[in-house]
Amino acid sequence: MSEPVKGPKSYFPSIEAKYGKPIDEWIEQLRPLAGKKHMDQVAYLKEQGMGHGHANALVHVFRSEHDGA
Repeated sequence: MSEPVKGPKSYFPSIEAKYGKPIDEWIEQLRPLAGKKHMDQVAYLKEQGMGHGHANALVHVFRSEHDGA
């Protein structure tokens, strides 16, 4: 039996359900913002209609796995 997902990735199913896009699509939207400040990336996602908590979780994962920042 696999362990339940913890941390920011635990938000991914609800992000996909609420906003209708897969996580990979959100990650691709963040790629042009690589190297920007965390809150600038969060602000971008909020401008796209995402709530703060979901945006923060997604940016956290993006920065740790894709951004190199």
